[in-house]
Amino acid sequence: MSHYSANLRDIEFCLFDLLGREKVMGTSLYSDLDRDTAMGMLEEMKRLCENDLAESFVEGDRVGAVLNKETGNVNLPASFIKSYKAYVDGEWWRLDAPVELGGMKIPPSVRWAIAEMVLGSNPGVHLYASGYSFAHVAYVLGTPEQKKIAKHMVEKHWGATMQLTEPDAGSDVGAGRSKAVAQPDGTWHITGTKRYITSGDADFYDNVMHFVLARREGGGPGTKGLSLFLIPKFMFDFETGELGKRNGVFVTSLEDKMGLNISATCEVQLGEHEPAVGYLLGEVHEGIAQMFKVIEFARMMVGTKAIATLSAGYQQALSYAKERVQGGDMKVMNDKASPRVTIIKHPDVRRSLMVQKSYSEGMRALVLYTASIQDEIELAEKAGDKDRSADMIARNDLLLPVVKGYGSEKSWTLLGTESLQTFGGAGFTRDWPIEQYVRDAKIDTLYEGTTAIQGLDFFFRKIVKDGGRALGLLGKEIKAFADAGGSNAAEKSALLKALDDLNAIVAVLVGHAMESQSDAVKIYQVGLNTSRCLMAVGDIITSWLLLRQADIAVEKLPTATGKDKDFYTGKIAAAQFFIKNYLPHISADRAIVEATDGSIMELPESAF
Repeated sequence: MSHYSANLRDIEFCLFDLLGREKVMGTSLYSDLDRDTAMGMLEEMKRLCENDLAESFVEGDRVGAVLNKETGNVNLPASFIKSYKAYVDGEWWRLDAPVELGGMKIPPSVRWAIAEMVLGSNPGVHLYASGYSFAHVAYVLGTPEQKKIAKHMVEKHWGATMQLTEPDAGSDVGAGRSKAVAQPDGTWHITGTKRYITSGDADFYDNVMHFVLARREGGGPGTKGLSLFLIPKFMFDFETGELGKRNGVFVTSLEDKMGLNISATCEVQLGEHEPAVGYLLGEVHEGIAQMFKVIEFARMMVGTKAIATLSAGYQQALSYAKERVQGGDMKVMNDKASPRVTIIKHPDVRRSLMVQKSYSEGMRALVLYTASIQDEIELAEKAGDKDRSADMIARNDLLLPVVKGYGSEKSWTLLGTESLQTFGGAGFTRDWPIEQYVRDAKIDTLYEGTTAIQGLDFFFRKIVKDGGRALGLLGKEIKAFADAGGSNAAEKSALLKALDDLNAIVAVLVGHAMESQSDAVKIYQVGLNTSRCLMAVGDIITSWLLLRQADIAVEKLPTATGKDKDFYTGKIAAAQFFIKNYLPHISADRAIVEATDGSIMELPESAF
């Protein structure tokens, strides 16, 4: 039996009932797609994920990636290779490849809905298949000659990596020491060590294209001195793609990790014994700006992976709770002769399940709402509507750290405190997949920027630097929805109260940031609360999206029957539960932020 069950009913509801994505299909960029075609794709991916991809999930963890230290090649279990081949042979890679190279143009909202299922069933498949997205970056940003690299990456199904992190430069990317020296033939020789490189190699690739940040000779300090280079594992003929000699880039070790063992997290040596030949992407020294094209995709992917795993954990917990018989009904707890009941009858288990349901469905809506903004960016750019494009890009930039930071933190926490807990002691064993979910999901809070980094980025880059414009526009949209009245009036009133509290939180933090211009220590009061601010924004957006779903459910419920009736009833209940149980925390957060001082930063280290 598969460990994974896709919640396609909810995905369909989010895409079409909540977000109205059928309105962008059949027009402009997406003229080849309609609702029926999209659903056909989703249904086929559901089948693939629940069977072929899920099949190797456990063995991929138990066996993991293995490094041949003599060759620097990474070997993966045959079962996982079979799963990966099923994905590639099904031509799902076309969803990420450039249209000019055989890719299929579909709305990002549909693409991320499909990605959720892949990431929930076997995240390693999606990670190793990232080469097609990297090829897209190379095609868009590369020179005409470098576009041939993208062509070979797609047609020959090469892998790809993103290489930023170094042993002494993690989140501080600007401290990287890898160096690049220009050669007379126009290539570059790169030297250095990169660490924590995700899916750095695999034996089912003929070649791997490494996207590497390095500092060119004469490049200044910090991130502005970094350039982005394409460094192949094997040299190749630009015209034919035929492989040549081994390049000087080698995997030298694999990290021994707590989870996601199928993904080879590598240390990579560049130019240690022989030159690592690379090509400057686009022939411009704009490494950070170029790499952010990859980082934005990666952060969306990480948040989607986390939320997909929470959904899978909830489905497992729900199924177990409906079958596991334990104890009597609490109403007759003193009657020792009363019949035993399934644990879903117990109040705290039911509370726990509703926590999982509301967060997993609310954050799925968050992912797909963000993806729908990406739809609008593409359409606006196609239409030449620069103003709308700029507005949507700002909105997307605001939402990405919420998807990644909030989504990963809440998913990881709830998988352990609620999903696994539903199983009791059984959840701590390998008899059930939930323990693997917990181990695999922890990385989501760490890579592509920790939650703390996401909080700092959210506040300083997405609020302060933006002048609060994008957040303000989103806040106005949420307020307009709540002010419109209709059903769930009490919950909408609570949403307005939470929005007021959030605005106060932001105002306090902005005030401290401004005061820090004359009193530097004030910035500590900001840093102590940026993650709290990010979590508050996430809860408010999730509440808003859940309430929008509940309003739709209220309209549809009177004529619904069977499973649809249950579905809509659950939608209303999830929204009401979330609002009552999680929005009150925003008022407490406001009080904490307003009372925060810098005293903790004055403590001697010996006091800790």
